[in-house]
Amino acid sequence: MTFHSMWAELLPIGRNSASGGYRRYAWTGADAECRNWFKAQAETRGLTYELDRNGNQWAWLGDPAAGDAVVTGSHLDSVPDGGAFDGPLGVVSSFAALDELRGRGVQFTKPLAIVNFGDEEGARFGLACVGSRLAAGQLTVEQAHRLTDGDGVTLPQAMAAAGYDADAIGPDPERLARIGAFVELHVEQGRALDLSGDRVGIAGAIWPHGRWRFDFRGEANHAGTTRLVDRRDPMLSYAETVLAARREAQLAGAVATFGKIAVEPNGVNAIPSLVRGWLDSRAADQDTLDTVVTGVEKAAREYAEAHGVDLDVVRESFTPVVEFDHALRDELARVLGKDTDLRVPVLGTGAGHDAGILSGSIPTAMLFVRNPTGVSHSPAEFAAEDDCVAGVTALADVLEGLACR
Repeated sequence: MTFHSMWAELLPIGRNSASGGYRRYAWTGADAECRNWFKAQAETRGLTYELDRNGNQWAWLGDPAAGDAVVTGSHLDSVPDGGAFDGPLGVVSSFAALDELRGRGVQFTKPLAIVNFGDEEGARFGLACVGSRLAAGQLTVEQAHRLTDGDGVTLPQAMAAAGYDADAIGPDPERLARIGAFVELHVEQGRALDLSGDRVGIAGAIWPHGRWRFDFRGEANHAGTTRLVDRRDPMLSYAETVLAARREAQLAGAVATFGKIAVEPNGVNAIPSLVRGWLDSRAADQDTLDTVVTGVEKAAREYAEAHGVDLDVVRESFTPVVEFDHALRDELARVLGKDTDLRVPVLGTGAGHDAGILSGSIPTAMLFVRNPTGVSHSPAEFAAEDDCVAGVTALADVLEGLACR
């Protein structure tokens, strides 16, 4: 199958007709359709299909037990009403790159695998990269079992409903020990390549980033009869904290976003008793990130005290700065540098990825494909087909350099 035909086949799955975005959440019907598509692609190519203990899918060419395998791939799930490219571009490009290598008639000297990591976006259970975190031992079984979605369904319950054994999840060091290198292709989530005029880039590092939950607890009351001076309204403290996050991030040259909120009792004519907001913050270095988050929390506590509101702040997830393996990164640059028509800049990124999670266990690297809109996690996310094809060629060149020497 061509890149175009694979892309067209995957495109309708999980798409919301009203928003035009995707709702491919972990362990749902749309997720199952994506998984079936992956399995079919593996079987069509005569690859050995495996489902690991954490629900990650693998398609192997060669003997996995031989070791020093070269792995590529990404994820197929999405954020709420996300774009078509974030994740799926990497998976489709991996199969297309394998097809190109076979067309070149190359001889593989190492096992090659394509992977679809489960629940990378964390849209359903609030924690990103669940599949790779479990495999790498960065998420314990106990922590995973405590994850719940907005309807109170736990991760084990969701996995069981989808036909998987949640009791089997956990670290997978033996599998990771078989991997000599993991290269993930991804659409760029920004405009650096568009501004530089390059089709493909190499990741240098992932900014440190995390998610913090702010619980503002006040007093529910009648919106029409309670005097303003008698109110303990947590919405006021929350609103001021949102503005503080923007201010602190701007001063530090970082980013900070309150993108999710839950309100109780959530009535139009009721003063809230609880406003729960989630802060996502990222910066180029740890000190800057600490400065931003500390500043936001300090401001939030001051606003809460002023309005007679209680505040709890919980760090729900955190990923330190990820410096991708320098030797592997340099090898990608060397291989791609052979083509004098292809400039390949090295880029930093504020977005987290499975490659970043796995970097503590195995050598990892990333390729980015130009996104002319600079928009991600939105239906407006885009990559032109000729740029996608350039990404497939670049990935094929890299895989040939790593697995066929």
